[in-house]
Amino acid sequence: MDAAGQYNPRTVEEVFRDFKGRRIGMIKALTTDVEEFYQQCDPEKENLCLYGFPTEQWEVNLPAEEVPPELPEPALGINFARDGMQEKDWLSLVAVHSDAWLLAVAFYFGARFGFEKNDRKRLFSMINDLPTIFEVVSGAAKKPVKEKTAASNLSSTKPKPSPKVQRVAEPQPKFTKPLPAPKDDDDEEEGSLDEEEDEHGDTLCGACGENYASDEFWICCDICEKWFHGKCVKITPARAEHIKQYKCPACSNKRARP
Repeated sequence: MDAAGQYNPRTVEEVFRDFKGRRIGMIKALTTDVEEFYQQCDPEKENLCLYGFPTEQWEVNLPAEEVPPELPEPALGINFARDGMQEKDWLSLVAVHSDAWLLAVAFYFGARFGFEKNDRKRLFSMINDLPTIFEVVSGAAKKPVKEKTAASNLSSTKPKPSPKVQRVAEPQPKFTKPLPAPKDDDDEEEGSLDEEEDEHGDTLCGACGENYASDEFWICCDICEKWFHGKCVKITPARAEHIKQYKCPACSNKRARP
């Protein structure tokens, strides 16, 4: 049950790229697209699975009919537990099973195409450098960042600016791209960027789970205080200038569950 049924990654780099694409798609389902995902997981339907695709897309669907399936199958029946537990706990449970499925698919490809010990070790190392879906969904991946930013006297130690435009207008590293410095200041600018990358490199996007990069536009949710790539939540710097209080898609869609 794969949107890329003809696609078979054969090298460590190709398998890792496949892993990242599927992972991003599943993170979207459990964060930025959570309302749509929740609605699709109707307990009245048959056993449903959450699939992630190399194209960074996700799908809730019935399991594959062929036996054995072309690829390992995700956890069955995620929809049945939806109304029997708190939404946060349910999403965390789906996230844990999604992590297990991603590893199963990656090492299925490794076994199928004869990865040797060093190849498997390198693949796992590349995968292990990324936070798990569970860590992204539960917020566990952000805890070290909050401690670090507090120690660095960043936003957590400053009075919270009421208008979001201040966060965009001020030359804070997570929002605006660094302005090009005069040529005679290249060394100083390069050193500044290096320090910035070191200081914020552990910050993760709440949508895709990728690390912070100084050349990308970021925005922070005023409710959950998670950071997001502007492109992941479809917010541009110009649009952010007019937002007084930004709510990420997950916080915007939050409502009381039965």
